[in-house]
Amino acid sequence: MKIHFIGIGGIGLSALARFLHHEGYEVKGSDIKETPLVQKLRQEGIEVFVPQQADNIQGDEDVVIYSAAIKPNNPELVAAKKAGIKTLSRREALPLVLGGKRVYAVAGAHGKSTTSAILASILKDANAIIGAESKEFGSNVRFTGSETVVFEADESDASFLNSNPYCAIVTNAEPEHMEFYGHDLDRFYEAYEKFLDLAKVRVLSQADPFLRNVSLEAIRLDPKEDIRIKGHFLKDDEPYIRFELRDFGEFEVWGFGEHIALDASLAILAAMNEIGLEEIRENLKNYRGIKKRFDIVEKKKDFVLIDDYAHHPTEIEATLKSVFEYAKLKGLENITIIWQPHKYSRLLDNLDRFRECFYGNVRLVILPVWAAGEEPVEIDFDKHFGHYEPIFADRVKREEEGVVLLGKNGVMQSLNDGIVVGFGAGDITYQLRGLV
Repeated sequence: MKIHFIGIGGIGLSALARFLHHEGYEVKGSDIKETPLVQKLRQEGIEVFVPQQADNIQGDEDVVIYSAAIKPNNPELVAAKKAGIKTLSRREALPLVLGGKRVYAVAGAHGKSTTSAILASILKDANAIIGAESKEFGSNVRFTGSETVVFEADESDASFLNSNPYCAIVTNAEPEHMEFYGHDLDRFYEAYEKFLDLAKVRVLSQADPFLRNVSLEAIRLDPKEDIRIKGHFLKDDEPYIRFELRDFGEFEVWGFGEHIALDASLAILAAMNEIGLEEIRENLKNYRGIKKRFDIVEKKKDFVLIDDYAHHPTEIEATLKSVFEYAKLKGLENITIIWQPHKYSRLLDNLDRFRECFYGNVRLVILPVWAAGEEPVEIDFDKHFGHYEPIFADRVKREEEGVVLLGKNGVMQSLNDGIVVGFGAGDITYQLRGLV
């Protein structure tokens, strides 16, 4: 079968393309610009066209799959439909990828990438399709040929309903992506209920009010009662946490913060359905974090640069706790946050929370909003965030000694001491790495 992916350079669609490529499908695709991920796909034997244009559809494709970011007037999508080729959204394509598989589907507003990657490390013989790059296997996909798949299931467009879950693991169900659900909480929670109802096995965090009241039979984790943090420590300057889970003994995993212990505990409880406890304890040590999640880009004696995908107040608050813990162990005092707000809709939906989430003795730098295709909205950042006395910069540039803030008139300030952490789901990750 020949499959063309429109938007193949995205983290979600590239995972499906890679997995089907491994399964023997003839895969190609397109994107709007050259990126490191596009280059990696080519190195793996997948043909990628840049930019997107009608001629990229050659007429012999069996299926065209497109990402959620693709508009109806996309030239390739228009050409495919004109040629009578079957077209599927990413959501509609999931049964093609996951049908017939034993799927461990991980969902939730926060922590699903981390939980998925940890579970993939524990179930080392399983396939994995994750919405981030695992540092253990250097990709968002691991192909083993097994019938078991660890899959990061997305609630943003309710595509988790097409994920064929054998085991549904839900980290939390905090309302997010409400524009898709028409800002209707009932619709939002109904989608989660349907997802859980599809699964034979369910693993849920009792810390979430909605999940706590789900009546379906489930393995339930109460973080306050079941998890005991034993301590944080550094190993080769990398962060680790040690914790006890119920009466199962002590575990050690990469990362800092209670949220890491919670994510790991959910993965452990799910994995106990497959393998023994001692094998879980040992395999957990394979986890090395994921790209863009507390991702230590550079570390020196007096300077550490961290890239983090956090783009919601809950995620920012949790990661900041980890930053403070890391700073304490490293003996570093200065902490600078570079925040690239992601999507006007998210910013407006959570404005009060964003105003409060940058706590502690930190410097705040605010970059322009990464619109992600949304129309611009006028937001008075001076009014809402003035209490932080923020620096407003246009972009960040990576330099050998650290990073510099750039404005309309050039260099505004150099940052080369303490901890600098970037928050955002836009192109800030490339700015911090000197790739744009």
